[in-house]
Amino acid sequence: MSSVYLKRRISHRIASGHPWIFANEVEKMDEGIKEGDIVEVFFYDGKFTGKGYINPKSQIIVRLLTRNRKIEINEEFFIKRITQCWEYRKKIGYTENCRLVFGEADELPQLIIDKFNDYFVIQTLALGIDLWKPVIIKAINQLFKPRGIYERNDVPVRELEGLPQKKGFLSEPFDTKIIIYENDLKFYVDLENGQKTGYFLDQQDNRRAIQHIVKDAEVLGAFTYTGTFEIHAAHYGARSVLGIDISENAVEQANQNAELNNLQNTRFETANAFDVLKQWTKDGRQYDVVMLDPPAFTKSRETIQKAITGYKEINLRGMKLIRPGGFLVTSSCTNLVSPELFLQIIDMAAKDARRKIRQVIFQTQSADHPVIWGIENTHYLKFLIVEVQ
Repeated sequence: MSSVYLKRRISHRIASGHPWIFANEVEKMDEGIKEGDIVEVFFYDGKFTGKGYINPKSQIIVRLLTRNRKIEINEEFFIKRITQCWEYRKKIGYTENCRLVFGEADELPQLIIDKFNDYFVIQTLALGIDLWKPVIIKAINQLFKPRGIYERNDVPVRELEGLPQKKGFLSEPFDTKIIIYENDLKFYVDLENGQKTGYFLDQQDNRRAIQHIVKDAEVLGAFTYTGTFEIHAAHYGARSVLGIDISENAVEQANQNAELNNLQNTRFETANAFDVLKQWTKDGRQYDVVMLDPPAFTKSRETIQKAITGYKEINLRGMKLIRPGGFLVTSSCTNLVSPELFLQIIDMAAKDARRKIRQVIFQTQSADHPVIWGIENTHYLKFLIVEVQ
């Protein structure tokens, strides 16, 4: 097996357990290493660091799979590790719909597997894991005997690894428009064309968290996508629910989801949230609950200020629409905005809106997306409910 040696001065992050090794942390490596090879990594003094897959074309040159030198990286390794992922999900109560594999949090860097009942969607976002895709498919078939497996590798991050964007069937073709059940509700999921892997499983626990504050309330939801939060609000007893999204296709799906659940007091409209929330404040509209689930606003640290401005602006406008004693439900889905920074943004928005707030709930993504302390990209979702006076 080929070897890679690190520089004397490297980030403490590696010794602390982080699986990423950047190209500028490598002192030397054996000749003849091929892209995607499994390599052994050593500290500058020859002490073993770990085994992982290498891609000299990537800024993250090695992604570690294990710190145990005795473990062989082979077909059995991947099948065993995916089995362990499933056993963990069963232990914590996520079986029907869940993130089966959450990349670095499950010691399978850049591998995502989402389970939608008997259907599976996978993403292999680094070259090293992409080469093991046949083994991953074998493991899914062996463990679950699924009705279908679909690949959603139509994501730009693959290009940083020298990989093409692609999507398609990894099993016999099937109807990719399926129905799933969540919290006694039904939702259409478009595995082929929906965002990410087709559905945001990471908010499934948070959607339950609104059940008490929405009872008998007038509810507004912005950045609604396919209406999951809004439909939960109606199910939990909201008096009326309006959801808005800039995507006509998303609004159409949201209305279909409302119809699927026989909800008469819920409607969705196509609108730019930044524009209409500002106008509705001028118009004097008021709601008991405003729910905001915006996109990340930034994909890189270079544009973090843009994200801060966007989150502050949309939360300020949301607060202005809330009746005294009502609630703001708000999220941020980028790990580039830390939990501490997110709370600071909400505090700044409240001050600018001249509203007093009181925290009700502050939590992260559902537990099938486990958080590993020290690995930032596993702790990305912030979910907050505040009372607004």
